[in-house]
Amino acid sequence: MRNPFSSRLSKLMLVFGASCAMAAVASAQGAIGTGTSSSLNLSASALPAQPEANGSASANALPTAANASPRAARPAPSTGSWSDNADEITGEQRVIWVAESSVGWSSLLYGVIPAGVGTALNHPREYGTHWEGFGDRYGMRLAGLAVSNTMEASLGAIWHENPRYKPEPEKSFGGRVESVIYQTFFTRRADGNFEPAYARFVAIPASNFLSNTWRANSEADTSHAFERTGYGFAGAMGSNAFHEFWPSIKSHLHL
Repeated sequence: MRNPFSSRLSKLMLVFGASCAMAAVASAQGAIGTGTSSSLNLSASALPAQPEANGSASANALPTAANASPRAARPAPSTGSWSDNADEITGEQRVIWVAESSVGWSSLLYGVIPAGVGTALNHPREYGTHWEGFGDRYGMRLAGLAVSNTMEASLGAIWHENPRYKPEPEKSFGGRVESVIYQTFFTRRADGNFEPAYARFVAIPASNFLSNTWRANSEADTSHAFERTGYGFAGAMGSNAFHEFWPSIKSHLHL
């Protein structure tokens, strides 16, 4: 006799809590690493203006050490997850990314599709074809996605990966489609270069195999875990497509 859904959900909450703890520790480590250089900055008032050639001291004639920067200052990163194209990502932004990727309106809306199809086909059969079964399927998909995203953000913090999608509206349609596919398997680093998304390669399969411990017996096996892993990468690609093309569609609809 299979465990009731509440028992599986309790197990899930324990796993999700552990994943959140991993994210908090990784974010704290990032904050410690990034906060040490700010104390070395000098204020503009502490540096004297350089004198002019004729001997008069005018701050406007020659640049001071305070306002002559060897490179353009980078804008401060915003807290947004999708509109911010900065290569670096803070611990706070990782938490926001997990929340928006898991329970953002687009994710919640998309979750209706697999839950509805599963209810219509009665898959898994233990949940039935009623509204309660729909709710079980919807909650199971949402919980698994939250665990996967938390794992990806936690590992990404350790490996300095930026999980956010980088829109490229300046490209042609074909180029944008190529970017959607490419960024499903590659992700940015702090220097702006793209490298394989190792955290995603670990998080999606691991979360799907881990979910076998709380899923219905008929789908708690290796073959179904591999199947869900494929759907996981397809879902990541669909999310990329949404964030690549939705702003353009929205602007044409004047929303």
